[in-house]
Amino acid sequence: MVFKRLFGITKETPPRVWNAPAGQRIYAVGDIHGRRDLLDDLLTRIDADDAERGPAQTQIIFLGDLIDRGSDSHGVVERLIQLREASGNVRLLSGNHEELLIRVYDGDKRATSLFHRVGGRETMLSYGMSEADYDAVDLSELAALIPNYVPVAHIDFLKSFDDWIEAGDYLFVHAGIRPGLAIEEQETSDLRWIRREFTEHKGEFSHMVIHGHTITEGVDEQANRIGIDTGAFATNPAQVACLLFFNCKSRTNTRMDK
Repeated sequence: MVFKRLFGITKETPPRVWNAPAGQRIYAVGDIHGRRDLLDDLLTRIDADDAERGPAQTQIIFLGDLIDRGSDSHGVVERLIQLREASGNVRLLSGNHEELLIRVYDGDKRATSLFHRVGGRETMLSYGMSEADYDAVDLSELAALIPNYVPVAHIDFLKSFDDWIEAGDYLFVHAGIRPGLAIEEQETSDLRWIRREFTEHKGEFSHMVIHGHTITEGVDEQANRIGIDTGAFATNPAQVACLLFFNCKSRTNTRMDK
């Protein structure tokens, strides 16, 4: 080894190969943020793509942040309740926006201010609250009113989401993971809220991490992670980013964000 170093002879380490479980086809869907129109379009394209590829154990993983900012959070939640009940191949991760709504619904008044700032107004309007009524109440009053508008079935649905999903060499989370900790040791707050400590980490993780939460102009494909929050709620033309993973000799992903 010393001899090789003296003469500048090094052996390159081949890139790691990441595989999904054999026989599985996984569609990972980025942050929807209340865009029912984009969700419907994407589900249609997923169905067509899945049918074209032939038989497989297909599942769709939604990476969280279904609600807020866009105009139809109610419609998004209702559509995904129906989809999970009908297909059985849908899994969902809890994002920081789901967490905020649940906390406010359960009486955490301290969370109401942040809920309001990050798109809660649009969410409540989609659940039937008028603009005049929303603007007339203070944050404490808003927290008390939310259970009158958001059905308990929707809250129970949001509470049922996973915090992380492991599939072969891939780990699906909403925001990311804290470097240096096993997935079982991760704090829920990091899985839903972490940003720079995760996105700026250059070392290898135990898995290839697929995440949303941090907006980038396009799919953010790095050596140790792939980010698919493309800010679809605010872009024009807007599409939710979706990646396809299936077992093969090397990692395969099909971008459906174009």
